[in-house]
Amino acid sequence: MKLLYLILIAFFTINLNAQNLYKSVKGSVSFFSETPIENIDAENKTLTALLNIKTKEMAFLVTNNGFKFDKPLMEEHFNENYIESDKYKVSSFKGKIINNSIEFTKNGTYKVKVKGILDIHGVENEREIEGELTIKNGKIIMVSEFYLVLKDHKIKVPKIVNEKIAQQIKININIALAVKK
Repeated sequence: MKLLYLILIAFFTINLNAQNLYKSVKGSVSFFSETPIENIDAENKTLTALLNIKTKEMAFLVTNNGFKFDKPLMEEHFNENYIESDKYKVSSFKGKIINNSIEFTKNGTYKVKVKGILDIHGVENEREIEGELTIKNGKIIMVSEFYLVLKDHKIKVPKIVNEKIAQQIKININIALAVKK
């Protein structure tokens, strides 16, 4: 996990002031694939996230083999056949909040849009992802729901299971951040 944290720090190219930097203290990334034949969902709590409230830059990393499924066979297929966790150890996002009206020093809830690079399965795509930041007593909760198209990240689904796996996957992010000490 320390390696993931160091990689995240490397994402930021400017000199950071510690009181402007928020680090994840708790969080999860989950996904859901819905088809008429079978639903697949998984959750991952092995993530690291950083947010610089001065520059509005943010980044997060998630270990691909950290996704947990209800069925062990689904987890095995995900890691070996689809996301190829041995080859692509992490998925990441690095971007910048493009809203100008966020008061990071005041309690409140803000709709945000983040523009950046989403790297999954070794394929980088520029994305604009909407979400919500809730600021309360110096802590920040970041939530987002968006869709990922498998072919955009060259994730191939064999024809034999094509009807069991949606080509568009719903992603949910929920991260609690606090000032990095």
